[in-house]
Amino acid sequence: MRNDIQPFERSFTSKEVAEEAGIATPTVRKYGQILERNGYVFLKEGDRRIFVQSDIEALIALRDTDMPLDDTAKVIAYQQKEKLAGLNETEIAVTNTVDNLPQDPNQLREILAYLANELAATREMNVQLISDMADLKTTVSRLKQDHHDLSSNISNSAQKTQARIEKLSEQEKIHYEALLEEEKQKSEYFQKELQNLREEMKKEWLSQNDFNKRIENSIQKPKDKWEKIFSIFRK
Repeated sequence: MRNDIQPFERSFTSKEVAEEAGIATPTVRKYGQILERNGYVFLKEGDRRIFVQSDIEALIALRDTDMPLDDTAKVIAYQQKEKLAGLNETEIAVTNTVDNLPQDPNQLREILAYLANELAATREMNVQLISDMADLKTTVSRLKQDHHDLSSNISNSAQKTQARIEKLSEQEKIHYEALLEEEKQKSEYFQKELQNLREEMKKEWLSQNDFNKRIENSIQKPKDKWEKIFSIFRK
C-alpha cells in the first residue's frame, strides 16, 4: 500500500512520464514491469499504473544505471520499502501523541501556524528543487549539444586537414613528375649532343687522316722521280 502520496500530488500519464524521464513510452511499461517484478509498488487504478514524481525518479534511476536492470530495480524497491516503513512509524508516533497535544486554543493556533509555515517552506523548497532540476536538465542538454557541436567541428577540421594533405601530396607528386620529365629531356638532349660531338670528332679525325695521307703521297712522288734520274747516271 502506498502511503507516501500526498492528497493533491500530481499524477502523470505514461506519455508524460516518457517525456519527463526522456525515454520511449514502451520503455516506461517495460521499466514498470521490471520494478514490480522486484517488489516495487505502484499506485494503481485497476490494471493501470498511476505515476507520481517518485515513480519518475525510479524510472530515471533505471535509465541511468550501469548495473543490470533487475539488480537496480531490487535496490529501488528496497529503498521504497524502507521509506514506506518509516512513514508508517511516523504515522503511529503522531497518533500516539494526539493525547499529549495542548488543550489551550492559543497554543494550538501557534502549533498549527508553525506547521503551516513549515509546510509552506517545504513546498517552496520543492518548487525551488523542481526549478533547479529543470535548469540542470537544460544545462545538461546544452552541454550535450555543445559536445555534439565540438565533435562535429573536430570531425570537419580533421576532414579539411586530410583534404589539404592529400591536395599537397598530389601537387608534390605532379611537381616531382614534372621535374623528372624535365631531367629526362635534358639527359636525352645531352646524349644527342654528345653523340653529335663524337660524330663530328670522328669526321674530323677521318678528314685529318686523309689529309695526312695526301701529304705523304705528295712527298713520296718527288722522291721516286729523283731516284729514277740518278739511276740513269749510275748505269
